[in-house]
Amino acid sequence: MLTRLLTCAAALGLTAGVATADYALTILHTNDFHARFEPISKYDSGCDPADNAEGKCFGGIARLVTAIADARARSDTSILVDGGDQFQGTLFYTYYKGKVAAEMMNKLGYDAMTVGNHEFDDGPAVLRGFMDAVDFPVLMSNADISAEELLAGKLQKSTVIERGGQKLGLIGLTPEDTGDLAAPGPNITFSDPVAAVQAEVDRLTAEGVNKIIVLSHSGYAVDKRVAAETTGVDVIVGGHSNTLLSNARDGAVGPYPTMVGDTAIVQAYAYGKFLGELNVTFDDNGNLTQAVGEPIVMDGTVVQDEATVTRIAELAAPLEEIRNQVVAAAAAPINGERDVCRVQECEMGNLVADAMLNRVADQGAQIAIANSGGLRASIDAGDVTMGEVLTVLPFQNTLSTFRISGQTVIDALENGVSQVEEVKGRFPQVAGLKFTWDPSVAPNQGRIIEVMVATEDGFAPIDPAASYLVVTNNYVRNGGDGFKMFAGDDKDAYDYGPDLADVTAEFLAENKPYQPYLDGRISQK
Repeated sequence: MLTRLLTCAAALGLTAGVATADYALTILHTNDFHARFEPISKYDSGCDPADNAEGKCFGGIARLVTAIADARARSDTSILVDGGDQFQGTLFYTYYKGKVAAEMMNKLGYDAMTVGNHEFDDGPAVLRGFMDAVDFPVLMSNADISAEELLAGKLQKSTVIERGGQKLGLIGLTPEDTGDLAAPGPNITFSDPVAAVQAEVDRLTAEGVNKIIVLSHSGYAVDKRVAAETTGVDVIVGGHSNTLLSNARDGAVGPYPTMVGDTAIVQAYAYGKFLGELNVTFDDNGNLTQAVGEPIVMDGTVVQDEATVTRIAELAAPLEEIRNQVVAAAAAPINGERDVCRVQECEMGNLVADAMLNRVADQGAQIAIANSGGLRASIDAGDVTMGEVLTVLPFQNTLSTFRISGQTVIDALENGVSQVEEVKGRFPQVAGLKFTWDPSVAPNQGRIIEVMVATEDGFAPIDPAASYLVVTNNYVRNGGDGFKMFAGDDKDAYDYGPDLADVTAEFLAENKPYQPYLDGRISQK
């Protein structure tokens, strides 16, 4: 089932010499599960039960139960860890918050996880409730939580577990910009990942722990930087960037593992579509001598655990009436894939931005700006259910309108394209305007080279001194994803509009069957 491949990068510098007391460990890992407890389609959205029965679906917690049991049976010594973002993404989270995640992670027997930014979506209280419910440590090293009474003394930077007679040091890492990405509240400050990891490595090493694994929800690029700029880290289990690392699969961003010096970096895409399986060997001094493996795809060949299927069906019962309601139809698949929407115009971005602007156009709104990080899935052709819409837009965001200058609009777009290289969620999807940007210009140094606003007579250049009524979601309006220029009480704002998912569902219904499209509203020089 598993093809074990030793990459050239993994072999380089790791196989010389003969260890006198080798220690072999299998690291099973997941990341960015986002409440996908039921099987998903190839578009990462809900999958029809009939398609699942035919083997056309992927993932689902019941497949992970089987796959993890099989993987443990293949190894004498193993651990199971998670790279963060168990929360948010389907009605299971909207309805139950972290309770189902806690139940299922306990069932699977996780040894530890790191805090993802979405673990803070509902503030420290929900995270604390989840932590109280799980049987394993939840970790985060790069933040000062001493002023947050709900987490102080509970949320640890690192932990030590024993497996196969050896001590393993596990360190947690979360995005440094979590304050912009979620709702951690005013009592937590986040810090540089390199310094935080090195401090914990030094402390653990001083205690005699010589095998260090970082559970990082910081993204592939940051993980490579942490590996390059720290000493003593053996393995980084990643998350946040939804990166598929593989030696065999098309579309992989890099090899599995990716070696940076003597540090092995792994990540297994997202949504439970893969189970990562990394097999590592240490010598008697704790040096990593081998790192091989490959993510296992959770496709229709992986048998679902029947007891888990039954339990998920029980938990899904209260959700059925909501999500099975057919609200519209799509004439073709609507692409909402993150690797598209976070770097360029995309069909889902046009849909959501158009829906937002359409809803408030009669109030005089001229421009809509949506953050691509708020778009969480694609939608298949055919009937569109409310459950599918909520999978795309799970955050319960509401519409906000506010008045800003044309220059502030330009500044906002500049922020939106400032982290394209990192595929960050601040990339702007727009309606009522079109813009051109130049990726060769340094971030925040004038990448936006043209902005045109729709008028009755066609598109005209934006006037930096003019006033425009803009619509976005309340998360972005309050400064999320770096849009701090939108925040404040000086903008004649109304922040209590309808739910964005409802607005989008109604727009789809009004344009049934909806025909997805691109029209060049975002272009590159």
